[in-house]
Formats: sequence, C-alpha cells, structure tokens
Amino acid sequence: MTTTIFGSGEHQYRLDEGWGRLPDGWMLGDVAAVGVDGKDNVYVFHRGEHPMIVFDRDGNFLRSWGEDIFNRPHGISMGPDDTIFCTDDGDHTMRQLTLDGKVLMTLGYPGKPSAYQSGQPFNRCTHTAHAPNGDFYVSDGYGNARVHKYAPDGRHILSWGEPGTDPGQFNLPHNLVCDEDGYVYVADRENHRIQVFDGNGKYVAQWNNLHRPSGLYMTRGKCPICFIGEIGPYLRANFGWPNVGPRVSILSYEGTLLARIGTVPSAGTGPGQFISPHGIAADSRGDIYVGEVSYTGWPSLFPNEPIPEGLRCLQKFVKIETPQSAAPEEK
Repeated sequence: MTTTIFGSGEHQYRLDEGWGRLPDGWMLGDVAAVGVDGKDNVYVFHRGEHPMIVFDRDGNFLRSWGEDIFNRPHGISMGPDDTIFCTDDGDHTMRQLTLDGKVLMTLGYPGKPSAYQSGQPFNRCTHTAHAPNGDFYVSDGYGNARVHKYAPDGRHILSWGEPGTDPGQFNLPHNLVCDEDGYVYVADRENHRIQVFDGNGKYVAQWNNLHRPSGLYMTRGKCPICFIGEIGPYLRANFGWPNVGPRVSILSYEGTLLARIGTVPSAGTGPGQFISPHGIAADSRGDIYVGEVSYTGWPSLFPNEPIPEGLRCLQKFVKIETPQSAAPEEK
C-alpha cells in the first residue's frame, strides 16, 4: 500500500487518517484551535457540546471540560506553568485555566463587548501569545484592530494597532505568536500578511506570500519554524482559484517558504485537502494537528451543496524523517 506524502524537502508528512477517537455519540463541531502540552496531550477547542476535548498523542480520549464556561471557542495557547489561555470571541473574554479546566484568571467582561473599533479590550478577541519574560498578548479581533499586551498577573501594559492596510495597521488580527527573542508575529488575516513587531509594538517586517492567514503556530528555540493555516478564497471574484488555499504553509522565522500541504484544487474533504484551517499546533516529534471550522466554511466554498453529516474538522499529519531532517547539526 502506497503512502501519500504531503509537503516537501525536510518537511514531509503522512496523514494519520481518523485520528482522535471520541466517546460513542459524540462529534466534533468546528475546531477553532488546537494546543499541545508538555506531555504531547492534544487540546481540541471546538464549537460543540463539550468545548475542550483532550486526547493523548495516539488519539485516545482522555477527558473534556468547559461545558459551562465557553460561548464560542476561538483560540488557545499553552501558557507557562501548565496552564492554557483560551479566547472566546462570542463572550469577549480571555481566560487562563489549568489543564483540567479550572479558571484562574478572566480578562474582559463576559457577554459585554467594548465599543466597535474603539481599541478598548475586548470586542471579539481572537488569540493569545506568550513572551519569554511571562508577559502575554491578546489579538482583538473581529470588532477591533488591536493587539493588547499584559503582565503575567493580567495588568494591562499597552496596546497598538488601528484599522487599515499600512504597516502597524490591521484588517482582522486573527492570531499571533511570540519567538524566544520576544518578537510578536500577528496574522493580519484580511490584509493577507503576517506582521512582525518587537515586544512594544514597533513594526519590524511583514510576510506577504500568504492568503488569509488564520491558524498560526511557531516552534520553540532559535531559528523556529512557523506553521500557518490559510483560508481559501470565498469571494465570487476569485472563488475556486488554485494555489491560494485553503492550505497549510511552513515558513522559516524570516518568512521564507519551506513547504506547503494542500492539494490543487485544495478545497475539499479528501486526504491532504482542507476546508478552513483555523487552528494549528505541533507536538514534540514534529507532528502537526490542524483544526478546521469546516461547518462555517462549507457554505462559502460549496454554496450549492448541503453540508455533509459528520464533516471532518480535525486532521493529524505525522512527520516523516528524511535524510536531511534526521542528520545531526554541524558543529
């Protein structure tokens, strides 16, 4: 039996089809975000009856939580000291929780958004990221064009950004990550770019070889790799165009394209295809987990077709060791 290989060069993967076994009668809704803890347990934040579902790396169900906490799951990031940060764009809140779902901190006012495009936190906040010194950032979001910086105890430090297309402006800051030098990478989705800032919001650079970057994950260490889930074209003007997604792109920390996963035409439910890759994470072995908001994306991509029952919203791609990736680093 031939195994289909996705990606290229040092970044090649095989699909672990059907990964993630749920209890009988359960099903996944739109998977907004995925996170991986230090034990390679996988946290799947989805829009369903059991918002946070936890699997081990082999796909065995471990537990669920969040049933009485979340309104509309959107983003998660793994914080320091075995905590998890969850953004809820329907509730306009960011919560820090233990790995078993105990709330430690809440920012924002549940159910009460700030004024639209006021710049004040939060109006449909989207994601969080953690600086090396313990500070964290919140992207905000669908109803704002801002990034907010906080101290570890939740004290607001500063904010930056405004609506627009110039450097430092945003058209839906949808996701963000930090590297170990403290730079902040923001998925400026509807401007089709990643913007790079220093820790105080000073513009540094941008990457433009992307289409609607939505999911965002960066590996640890020096010279990290960035995984980007890109949403495909929904507009009638470019609907169905090849080579613009949906797909997963793998870039260097300098923005150089290293590989892509996604067949052409890429929108679909076949192996290696995507509907709407919204959240992404990698484990310690380099395997990639991609969460998709497939139920939300389907009507835009396939307007004349009914939504299939049990639509796939989660995929795992297993890293294949290549001669290049397995070779020891030169001293």
